[in-house]
Amino acid sequence: MASNSTSSDSWTAKQNKDFEDALAVFNKDTPDRWHNIAKAVGDKTPEEVKRHYEMLLQDLEDIESGKVPLPDYTTNKKGA
Repeated sequence: MASNSTSSDSWTAKQNKDFEDALAVFNKDTPDRWHNIAKAVGDKTPEEVKRHYEMLLQDLEDIESGKVPLPDYTTNKKGA
C-alpha cells in the first residue's frame, strides 16, 4: 500500500456525505470529475476520492455477489 493509505482510508461522516452529494452532481462524463469531487469533499486528493469510489464499487459487487451477508432485519428484539 502507498504511504498515503491511512489518510485516504480515514473519512469523516461529513466527507462521506459530501462525497455522495458530489457524485450526484459530477457524473462519469464530467471533465475533471475526480478533481471536482475532491474539491467538494475538501482535504482529499483526486486520487483519494477515485480510490474511495472504487472501494465503494467493490463493496457493492461483494454485497451483490453474496460475499457479504445482508443483515437479518426480520428479527424483532423488543424488551420483555
